[in-house]
Amino acid sequence: MSNGSPRRARGWTAVLAWVLLLLLAGAALATWGLSRWDEAARFLGVAPAPRPAPVAVRTLPPVTLAPGASFATEAAAAKVAELETRLRAVEATSRQAAGSVGRADALLVAFASRRAIERGAPLGYLETLLADRFGQHNPRAVAAIITASRDPVTLERLIADYETLAPALQRGAPDESLWRGFKREISSLVAVRPASVPSTKPRARYERALAQLHNGQVGAALAETMRLPGSARAGQWVADARRYVIAQRALDEIESSALLSSR
Repeated sequence: MSNGSPRRARGWTAVLAWVLLLLLAGAALATWGLSRWDEAARFLGVAPAPRPAPVAVRTLPPVTLAPGASFATEAAAAKVAELETRLRAVEATSRQAAGSVGRADALLVAFASRRAIERGAPLGYLETLLADRFGQHNPRAVAAIITASRDPVTLERLIADYETLAPALQRGAPDESLWRGFKREISSLVAVRPASVPSTKPRARYERALAQLHNGQVGAALAETMRLPGSARAGQWVADARRYVIAQRALDEIESSALLSSR
């Protein structure tokens, strides 16, 4: 029994020695294989991944145009410039044509309104056109024309009423006393004045005002009438003449606006 135990001990020692020897041999073999085989080392995670190869950048030589190509480029640029010039000319012509059409349309509305006012006819649809064309820039003139058309005063009516008022205009005011009227009549019998100065006699003033009315100069006739002794008797005629003058000035204003406007 005592002899068998030492034998078994030596047998286990030999086995362990062989096992260690085999392990060392395997480790050495594995180390040698990993050093020779990079892919296996990378697979086991013991070697770094390879860096990507640097990409070579090629520098292209500068492009040089042939003389013929440069000429073609300049010709194309000149053609484009010519087309742009023509386009601008066409646009300018179009704007001028549009402005001329708008100006003609505005003048037509203004002239039609004047004709209606002078005839004493209502404006009708022209009221809307007047407000659309001139309401923004000439609101007072448009309002004056529309007001005059709703109670029209014609030149013929002013002349007829003025001829009817001839005796009343040459007499004194309604509140004039007899003594003041006598003095006025005496002073009008004899008057010394230069030949270039118009006569201040009531008859002469009235005739000048009537001639101005026949010439369409209502404003001048109104100013002359206000100097007559009987002007206080012609209150309604004075009011009508003022309305006529206001309407004519408003018509002149929108006609000037139509001429100057490109709308």
